[in-house]
Amino acid sequence: MVNYYKTIDGFICPVDTCEPGCWVNCIDPDEEEVNRLIEEFAVDPDFFRAALDEEESSHLDTEDGNTLVILDIPCVELDDEHLTYFTRPLGIIITEKNVITVSLHENPILDEFAEGLVKNVKTNLKTHFTLHLMLRIASRYLQYLKQIDKLSNQVERELRKSMKNAELIQLLEIEKSLMYFSSSLKADEITIEKIMRGRAIRLYEEDQDLLEDVLIEIKQAIEMAGIHLNILSGTMDAFASIISNNLNIVMKVLSSITLIISIPTVISGIYGMNVGNLPFDNFWFPIGVMVVLMAAAFFILRKKQMI
Repeated sequence: MVNYYKTIDGFICPVDTCEPGCWVNCIDPDEEEVNRLIEEFAVDPDFFRAALDEEESSHLDTEDGNTLVILDIPCVELDDEHLTYFTRPLGIIITEKNVITVSLHENPILDEFAEGLVKNVKTNLKTHFTLHLMLRIASRYLQYLKQIDKLSNQVERELRKSMKNAELIQLLEIEKSLMYFSSSLKADEITIEKIMRGRAIRLYEEDQDLLEDVLIEIKQAIEMAGIHLNILSGTMDAFASIISNNLNIVMKVLSSITLIISIPTVISGIYGMNVGNLPFDNFWFPIGVMVVLMAAAFFILRKKQMI
């Protein structure tokens, strides 16, 4: 699907045809649409192949006056009643007169631009539009990291009440999401630093502050992801120690109970043998011995905090 947008009277509005200075948004384009865009904008076919590759990492490439920027963008999906956070590549192709975004899936970041929710963005200013898109991506990382922090705190509170596998697995999923975010953010940081040199994308004086804001947001997101990842790793280790300690306590109590219960078995086994002349073979004596030994064993184990 290919849609065209252009800034009209300060707002991004959809247009029917491609015009100079418009933004071309491609979401999962078919082969015919890709070939048409390649011919219309004289773009290297490898640019589209890279942008439509799910495993493509963040990087910067220039060919025949066109520039490809691949950025990892944050995504979230509801999976089995749990939120799953991950990253996907977004391709930004900067041509002579237009900016083309290429993605395999719809995402809320591009939707906000398409619906005109982002103000003061001009599609005819290619660098300006690209940097605003990067700033929105960095802000979305920070937003999702705050959500992950709240989610991990909620799971920790539930885990304190009952040590269930479901909560532990959910913490592992959160830790995996943070690792994805951290890796993608570092790759995005390298790409943005390359852009900052001004070799691949022409930077204007008014864009310097915007680019610095993007880099600051990315660095802040990297730091936040690292902090949350360290805290979560420490929390997982602490809960693993608690679970192991609880298991040791349970095993200790069960062993103590087994020891106490074994006393009547031993006494009854001795006096239940088919032999004669056993000392104190009155029926009350074995019972008395059992009670005394069990009480003594219980007292000793209690004193040693085994029960």
